[in-house]
Amino acid sequence: MSRLNDTLEEKEKEKDEEKEMEKKKERCPAAAATAATANDTPHPLSQRLNLELSVVALETSPSPSSNGANLLSLPWEIVTQIASHLPAQCVIDVLPQVCQTLGKVGEDRLMWQLRAQKLSGPKALFPVGPKEDFDWSQACLEMEQLIGCWTGLENRGEGERQEEAVVGVNGEVPSAERNLEEMQLDVDLNGAAEAGDENMQVQSQNAPDSLSLIESSSTSSPLEHIILPSGHIADVNCVLLLGGTGALCASGSRDRNVNLWDLRDGSRGTLTHTLAGRGTISTHRGWVWCLASSGPLLASGSFDSTVRLWDLEAGGAERGLIQCKAAVLCLSCERDTVLAGSHDQRLNIFDTRAADPLVQSLHLHSDAVLCLVSDDQYILSGSKDKTVALFDRRAGKLLQKVQLSTYLLSLCHRGREVWAGDNRGLVHTFSLHNSCLTPISHFNIHRSLVTGVHSSPGTLYTCSSDRTIKIHLPCAPPQTLCTLHHQAGVNGLSVEGGTLAIASGDMNVEVWRLRN
Repeated sequence: MSRLNDTLEEKEKEKDEEKEMEKKKERCPAAAATAATANDTPHPLSQRLNLELSVVALETSPSPSSNGANLLSLPWEIVTQIASHLPAQCVIDVLPQVCQTLGKVGEDRLMWQLRAQKLSGPKALFPVGPKEDFDWSQACLEMEQLIGCWTGLENRGEGERQEEAVVGVNGEVPSAERNLEEMQLDVDLNGAAEAGDENMQVQSQNAPDSLSLIESSSTSSPLEHIILPSGHIADVNCVLLLGGTGALCASGSRDRNVNLWDLRDGSRGTLTHTLAGRGTISTHRGWVWCLASSGPLLASGSFDSTVRLWDLEAGGAERGLIQCKAAVLCLSCERDTVLAGSHDQRLNIFDTRAADPLVQSLHLHSDAVLCLVSDDQYILSGSKDKTVALFDRRAGKLLQKVQLSTYLLSLCHRGREVWAGDNRGLVHTFSLHNSCLTPISHFNIHRSLVTGVHSSPGTLYTCSSDRTIKIHLPCAPPQTLCTLHHQAGVNGLSVEGGTLAIASGDMNVEVWRLRN
């Protein structure tokens, strides 16, 4: 009987406890939910994510919400739309570490296309060349990095004020001013016809640092701007970044010298060598007009009608000398092959390993060859005869000549796109596809000679004798992010590893690079 009473009392206590619990639930539903969750038996991670175990990265898988819904249960279109709001670097490097499914977001071609359209603008054509085999992810990554570094980095220096004095009401340089600059180029090129010009005029003072484009002390930008220590005593005609990361820099000047700079040494870089041949006190006997490199090989071309070869792995030791028949105006290097365009209308191909280096001499133009680019299949060259020639190296024949209304001074070829700058401030774009060079469009970017062009899937840099450097997104029309005004004409540029270097008419080499 006592046992029965005990049992009845225990049941009454349980009922009282249940009633008390119900009252607590009514007073605090959230606490009740927490208690219920704490008492639940945890499910395996793969069940909570609603994924097969084979695609789950146990250490880094995304956490599910309390009701079992999660990111990966959403439609794929929504997942890619969410990913489009992440930085491209995150999509490329981080998401694959989360899980295999999110890693596939970076393989979604449409997602990258939509991102590129958002970056370049809905009315812009991007890319300007064929879309087949285009590297969309790299293009988006480069565009985002370019926007982050250069947007709004404008300046207003002495060069801009001088420029305004000669700009007409329609925003263009008067024809007399532009023609004067073209006449100066003609004087330079005519001087190139006289080998070993002994009448070089040398300037003796550098431009003051107070007129520099962007003060290196400014910390508001992710970029730092440096002017390399004084190393030339005349206009710098060409500049070339080396080493794959822009760690080294070569510059060629009208003082007849090529200087090598180590940008890693000190806050402003260090002049390590002034290259000199055997028995000479300078690099060349005429103006140094162009530079090119491939691996450890550096080539310099001069008005003295020579191409000199230098070994970067041996501290810039002389590797060879190639004698040409006229002033060398442009160069390209491919492994042990050097291509040289000259004032005598010739494009010569040399094998640097041979005792007699001349392999082939091409006569593709009727005037001086001013610019060229090459790869293992094609040679593209621009001439003062206002044509662009496309030569097939494998077939050994001229494929095409495109007639223009102006002549090109600078060329850049990446993939199936070609960008070029001319003598009237126009930037041209071409498509190179199926052995055919097709003009796409041209854009009024500068007011005078476009002396340098560099392009990649997501970047476009141009410079001009109008004393400006411009940074753009490479769409049609180009979207200009930044215009840098200089106190002198800019004779050339080089871009490598996110570093920009320019050759200046005030005897300086200037560099923009990411801060450490």
